[in-house]
Amino acid sequence: MADQNARVQADDLKRFTQAVFEKAGFTPEGAEHQADVLVWANLRGVDSHGVQRISWYLELLDKGHMKPRPNIRIEKETPAVLLIDADYSPGPVVTIPAVRKVIEKARKVGIGWAVIRNTLHQGAMGYYALMAAKEGMAGIAIVCNPPNMAPYGARAVGLHNSPIAICVPGQRHRPLMLDMATSVAAGGKLDVAKDKGIPIPLGWALDKDGKPTTDPNLAEMLLPAGGGKGSGLAMLFECLTSLFVGNPLLTPVYQGKPNAKVHRQNSVVAAVDIATFTDLEQYKANADGIVDGIKALPPAEGFTEVMVPGEPEERVYTERVVQGIPLPEGTILKLKSASKRFGIPLPAGL
Repeated sequence: MADQNARVQADDLKRFTQAVFEKAGFTPEGAEHQADVLVWANLRGVDSHGVQRISWYLELLDKGHMKPRPNIRIEKETPAVLLIDADYSPGPVVTIPAVRKVIEKARKVGIGWAVIRNTLHQGAMGYYALMAAKEGMAGIAIVCNPPNMAPYGARAVGLHNSPIAICVPGQRHRPLMLDMATSVAAGGKLDVAKDKGIPIPLGWALDKDGKPTTDPNLAEMLLPAGGGKGSGLAMLFECLTSLFVGNPLLTPVYQGKPNAKVHRQNSVVAAVDIATFTDLEQYKANADGIVDGIKALPPAEGFTEVMVPGEPEERVYTERVVQGIPLPEGTILKLKSASKRFGIPLPAGL
């Protein structure tokens, strides 16, 4: 019996996860994409978007909401842009190839911009922005769902806590990455709290009556980060994604249409070729200069140092690559369920 501090090596966890999705009907390449995005999130300590999602993905497949082998179609294309219908594809299965396409376009015309309609959960959006940064470009990724967040001043859901990721390359330093939801905390963090059997901080969520709660099992709606600022960003992200592809996700819920709350996503992934505008190496050096300047500032009271976006996750990544990924008992039980269902041995350590 594994304990609550069990650690699993990333390669073992990825092989297990990939095997699960292949057994669930994915192509080998699609299963690899799905596993890579999930385990990458775990390595960075973003466990809300890691392998604890496996059981939910299997549920989406069982209900027919997610298609393991979708008919992904490019519906419109110009030298700079793409409109992709994902046909309810698993998120990484459509998004990784889409990012590769926008990178190709950016190399030719300076920018690549893709809007994706009707995909399922894309995981940690920073993964896709980082793909562009590794190619010497600026990467952007935005995604929207049906509403799960109370707009600023409301006590009922009306917006999605739409995440955004932006990543640019450095020279001496790692790529500088912002990967954030527009809520105080990502929805998956409530699931992690359930797996760990711990309360959530006050201010993360409201219960069904619109009252603040610290019980993740009673949380029904997230709260926006920065009040009206997070709320406003979420609203405009819906306008840049869902409205661009003619597939609104918020208004059908307001109108009480059937199945309006069923999980599905619309998103943007983009790459901008930095060398189109300025010398790439000089850009990287200037980005390093920002990091160096921020890190050199005196820490505020209660802090030992000043960190830049993505730095805490990168430190966790460095540690977990060596020490393994810790999994709470609730997540281990989910992996055991998948193992039993498909007859796949659990990763070593479990």
